[in-house]
Amino acid sequence: MIKLIKPYIYLSDIQGDLEEIFSSGQFTQGININKFEKELKSYTSADFVGLTTSATTALSLSLRVLGVKQGSKVAVSDYSWPASSNVIEELDAKPIFVDINPSTFNMCANDLNKKLDSSFDAVIFVDTFGNPSGIDEIKNICDKYSVPLLEDAACAIGSKINEIKIGNFSDITCFSFHPRKLLNTGEGGAILTNNQEYANKFKVKLAAGASSKAEIGLNFTDFGFNFRMTEIQALMGWKQLKRLDSVIEERKKIKEDYIYNLSKYNFTPQYVNSNVIHNVQSVVFRSPDNLNRNDLIKYLYSNGIETTLGTYCLSGTNFNNSKYNDIQPNSYKLESDAITFPCYTGIDLQFVMDKIKSFIE
Repeated sequence: MIKLIKPYIYLSDIQGDLEEIFSSGQFTQGININKFEKELKSYTSADFVGLTTSATTALSLSLRVLGVKQGSKVAVSDYSWPASSNVIEELDAKPIFVDINPSTFNMCANDLNKKLDSSFDAVIFVDTFGNPSGIDEIKNICDKYSVPLLEDAACAIGSKINEIKIGNFSDITCFSFHPRKLLNTGEGGAILTNNQEYANKFKVKLAAGASSKAEIGLNFTDFGFNFRMTEIQALMGWKQLKRLDSVIEERKKIKEDYIYNLSKYNFTPQYVNSNVIHNVQSVVFRSPDNLNRNDLIKYLYSNGIETTLGTYCLSGTNFNNSKYNDIQPNSYKLESDAITFPCYTGIDLQFVMDKIKSFIE
C-alpha cells in the first residue's frame, strides 16, 4: 500500500539516546525536553516555546491564556480538523465560523471583516495543510479591533513568510506533532509566542499552576494542567528537527511533479502566495467538476494507493450544523471537492499517476 505519508524517523535515529532515558529513569521533564524546546526556539526564532501533549491541548490552553471563557465569541476558520472549534466548545464559548478563500483554503479576510468586532475575545486562523497564505491580512483585521490572533499552525512547522518561520506572525502559535505531520512524536504539540505576558502565563499553566519553588516544595499561585510532553517524545522531536528543512525541499519537488502531471486533467492545486514557502504538509487538489472525488478515492485504494478528502467543513458537521445552523458555502463545497494525495520521499509517483489516468480515461 502506498500510504499518505511515511514517518521521517527511524529507531536507529534514537536508539542510543532511548537507552539513556531508560537507564536514567527520567521519563519526563528531563534533558530531552530542554533540548527540544531550545532547538525549536532556535529553529523558529520564537521567544517562548512550551511543549504539550497535542496541538489540541496547546490550543485549549492558549484560549484560556487569552481570557476566553463561557459566553466568549471566537472566530474560527471553517475548513479544518474539528479540534479547531472543539477547543472553543470545551470552554462553553461560541464559535463564529468564517468562510474560506476557495483558492488558498484559508480564512477569508473579507468574511472575517464582516463578522468581527471588538466584542470577540480571539480569532483562530488555520494554516490549512501547512499553508499560511493570507495570515497578514487577518492580523491587520484583528489589530483593527484589538482582538488577539491564535494561529492553529498544527500542519505548518517549517513554513515561512518573507523568509521568516511560522511562529512569529500571530499572538500565539500552536504546532502538532501527530504521526501525519512532518515532525512526528507519536502525539504531541507546542505553543509559541513572542509576548512576554503570555509566556509567563503559559509557564505557570504548564507547571500545574506553580510559579516558583517555595521553601519546601512548589508555590502554586494559579490552577494549571498536566499537558506535558514526555522525554521519549521530545527525543524524537529534536532528532527530526535537524533535517526538517531538507525534508521540506524533497516534498516541494514531489508537489511540483503532481502539479505538472495533474494539470492536464484540470485538478487545481491549493494556491500559495508568492511570499510564502509552503512546507508541503499535504498535497491537496480540488478535483474537476466532472469527476466524482469519492469514487476516485475508492478506486485508488483498491489499487493500493491511500488518498483521502482534504479536511472538514466545521460548520457542516452534524454537531455544529444542528447547534448553529450556519454552514459556510465555500468550505462546504471544498469538503466535497478536495483530495489529498500521498507524498513522501521515495514514493512511486509514476504508479500513482498511471492509476489516476486509468480512472479518468
